[in-house]
Amino acid sequence: MLGNEREKIRHLLVIKDLRGRRTVPLRETTYSLGRHPANTIILASRSVSMQHAILLRVTVPETDQYGFQIIDGNYKGKGSTNGLFVNGAKCFSHNLRNGDTIAFGSNQAQAKYYAISNISEQAFSESFDVEDLSGFLSEQASPANPFQTLAIDPGFEAASESALARLASFPELIPNPIIEMDFEGIVTYLNPAAALKFPNLRKVGTQHPILAGLLNTVKNLEKNSFVREVEVGTEVFEQSVLYLPESDLIRTFIIRDITEQKQATAELRQRDRLLQAVAEAANYLLGEMNYETGIDRALALLGEAAQADRAYLFQNHLHPATGEIAVSLRFEWTQSLIESTHHHWQNQPYQASGLARWYAVLSSGQSISGLTSEFPVAEQEFLIRDGIQSLLLVPLRLENECWGYLGLADCTFERHWSKHEESTLLTMAASIIGARQRQQVEEKIRYQALHDLLTGLPNRLLFSELLSKTLPNATRNGESLAVIFLDLDRFKVINDTLGHTLGDQLLKSLAQRLQDLLRGGDTIARWGGDEFTILLPRVNDIEEVTQVAYRILQTLEDPFHLQGHELYVTASLGIALLDNNSPDAETLIQHADAALYYAKDKGRNNYQFYSVSLSAKNPELLTLEKSLRYALERKEFALYYQPRINIATGEITGMEALLRWQHPEMGLVAPSVFIPLVEESGLIIPIGEWVLRTACIQNKIWQDAGFPPITIAVNLSLKQFRQPKLVEIIATVLEQTGLEPHFLELEIMETTAIEDVDFTRTVLENLKQMGVYISIDDFGTGHSSLSRLQLLPLHNLKIDQSFVKDLKPDSKVAHIIQAIVTLGHSLGLKLTAEGVETKEQFEFLKSINCEEVQGYFFYRPLSVLKATEILENKRSALESIDTESML
Repeated sequence: MLGNEREKIRHLLVIKDLRGRRTVPLRETTYSLGRHPANTIILASRSVSMQHAILLRVTVPETDQYGFQIIDGNYKGKGSTNGLFVNGAKCFSHNLRNGDTIAFGSNQAQAKYYAISNISEQAFSESFDVEDLSGFLSEQASPANPFQTLAIDPGFEAASESALARLASFPELIPNPIIEMDFEGIVTYLNPAAALKFPNLRKVGTQHPILAGLLNTVKNLEKNSFVREVEVGTEVFEQSVLYLPESDLIRTFIIRDITEQKQATAELRQRDRLLQAVAEAANYLLGEMNYETGIDRALALLGEAAQADRAYLFQNHLHPATGEIAVSLRFEWTQSLIESTHHHWQNQPYQASGLARWYAVLSSGQSISGLTSEFPVAEQEFLIRDGIQSLLLVPLRLENECWGYLGLADCTFERHWSKHEESTLLTMAASIIGARQRQQVEEKIRYQALHDLLTGLPNRLLFSELLSKTLPNATRNGESLAVIFLDLDRFKVINDTLGHTLGDQLLKSLAQRLQDLLRGGDTIARWGGDEFTILLPRVNDIEEVTQVAYRILQTLEDPFHLQGHELYVTASLGIALLDNNSPDAETLIQHADAALYYAKDKGRNNYQFYSVSLSAKNPELLTLEKSLRYALERKEFALYYQPRINIATGEITGMEALLRWQHPEMGLVAPSVFIPLVEESGLIIPIGEWVLRTACIQNKIWQDAGFPPITIAVNLSLKQFRQPKLVEIIATVLEQTGLEPHFLELEIMETTAIEDVDFTRTVLENLKQMGVYISIDDFGTGHSSLSRLQLLPLHNLKIDQSFVKDLKPDSKVAHIIQAIVTLGHSLGLKLTAEGVETKEQFEFLKSINCEEVQGYFFYRPLSVLKATEILENKRSALESIDTESML
């Protein structure tokens, strides 16, 4: 190794100028020498030109050694002002030999050249700083190994000054292609790198991308050089163009190959497009209430961003005829000139269609990607039929099953899909599955909101919707329809004596029996408790209705066998027909209800049709309504308070104010009886304001007594919420009572919130700015979705007690409640469950991170005295804990 190191010839240039003496090792192929700071070797002397000379490495013929040639002037061939002298003789160029002395215009700037071998790399490096270089080199030599110096054949000279000028511009030595072309478009010179890179350039001439357009471009140049990008096949180059008018030449220099850079830039741009599309689609899927509209938009965003020809969504399902696993195209987006393939991809069985591999791969969670020509023959037939040249598919997994798959296809060229495109498609698939899960949850919530959980029948809300939709058809077709109100006779006796469980089973059996006897198209709903409503559309004469009513009473003659009991039940039916007296849905229901009361008065177990003579109200209700008008001024109302409990801490965080009416003769009237009358009579406005004021006063009293601060919750009915001065009234009450706004929580029904979302949002925004907390009460009983409620400035959702009542672990209700809690948290809302009565219900709600509960398991509604006593006990317990901690 040491021998090889010493055999190597090393080159030095020792400079002496006005700056002093310095040694420059010559390791590069070219050097420029001159006074200008841009030169490789800077010479400090006024006699030196800006660029005085060029030092050029040249290969010694027939050897693997090289020397250096020095040339007077700059790269453009312009000579120095004061000349170049080697060993005292002025010259244009000279092949340097060891020991040569060079003067640049005068003795103020000189250099001595050394070409030596038989010296180690370490000694060579040390020589740079030695003052007496000749002496140092002599000390390094030995008699056995004297210095060897480079001897260049004196005949090895450049052929002419033009050849030297060419050599001085060093195109032959560098790896970058250089081409020269005259103004006739003839290629006059190619350096070796250009000839190798573009072998057909001379033949193609100005049609070659490297030279294309240059002749016209240089004619309009303000400067004599510019840089441009050129594409040659699949490669992209950065090209410098120099216009040399004095030589009638255009010189181009390929600065660098930027193919990879351009590809990387294009990939980054494509990634940005895809990521933006995924983000936009995710937002759209989250906000769009219509699932199908959301998917269509998401596929369009994806397809356009991916610059694909098709974007699909396929769904797996059982074949309708054979029951085997099959696939159908559910959603498709295509470019404008691409035909749809929707009809090709319906009920395709995987096995019989030759697509079993797709199902196996996608079910395992893997993707399918490739060119059509690389797919198995059976799969190619499907793809070629649709003009697909390349395909990318990723699985859609729902509840750990391959629900379907999402795909991109290109019909224009054979496209290799990148890993980033695959990962983007997987991200989009996750968003779509998230939207699908949300749709399922909302469907469950909507089903729960529109159906009775016990019987599975439509509830009163859905019944009212169906009735409202049926009325226009009946009117348009000149038909009538009937509404039947059915109420079980003395059901309360069964419930109280045999228990609620058997009572529930009886209601379920009754619902099934009624469904079985009704005509196709008839609708039966559970109105509430033991009341049912029946809609008979397309009624042509009263006899049809009479027959249905008779069959209902007849079917109840057969006993119900439940839990070893033989139960006989009867029912009373009230019937209202669509006519001039009952022209709309609300009136039909009211009149059927009135007829029902008449049937009960007739001794029960019969049916009665509504007539105008039945319009008078029940006398008991009329008496109650009359008494209500004086109840407020007679101070017969009182507020009860039901505590709200934090599940995690067990502490009371708030109280819900509940209105009670102590009638002087009838005693405590049930809220379910008098609240509807308060609403119908319009008394809800003054009574509601009294409730609000009284609750705020009581909360301020508790705070002033030193109890831990809590919120007071007050319900607002639809009429209260709609009154024009609601915000002003609340602000006045808070100011007059001195209660800070954030200790007041207003509860509105879900149906109230969604009746007019824009109006609701305006009112709630004003209340929120005031600092008042807003809750949705009885959530789940309406038919809204959380995607609609997210438009409103809410703080809390109260899960309706009808859910909690039927709550059992791993039941449908449990899954619905968990979905409500999860979605509520995702919207930043706090969740409160109403009607908690058992430890099992409480433990489940705790396990799903529901924050607060309210119900008989903790406290029933309490009088002011009892509520105050509870708060006092809580405070004493806290003070005791604090005292113990201090000790």
